Amino acid sequence: MANSASGIAVSDECKLKFMELKAKRNYRYIVFKIEGQQVVVEKVGEQGETHEDFANSLPSNECRYAVFDYDFTTDENVQKSKIFFVAWSPETARVRSKMLYASSKDRFRREFDGVQVELQATDPSEMSLDTFIGRAR
Repeated sequence: MANSASGIAVSDECKLKFMELKAKRNYRYIVFKIEGQQVVVEKVGEQGETHEDFANSLPSNECRYAVFDYDFTTDENVQKSKIFFVAWSPETARVRSKMLYASSKDRFRREFDGVQVELQATDPSEMSLDTFIGRAR
């Protein structure tokens, strides 16, 4: 387990699931939450799930971290994929929770070698499919 600046540990399962998403492409997304003194896997989205499924898996009033494997086709008609790291911190979350997630984010994010795009979202509109399309290109 790795320690972050806030004293929050990262469970080995987090790193293992991310490696499976990145290398084997077993999952579309993974949602993580801070539970007690460590970051744990809350939910994994199967490969067939969509961006909408991913967005709906994030709670409306609680912070989360997530990674999303976004597949897209370029203007040149080439299939590509980018892994997004999302720091979800809705306006309605408790201040203490927002502070804990913010202070742990950088250390947690560094556990995931291979993330290509980082996204901070406080509102569902900041995580729209159009946002992902724009950031992927």
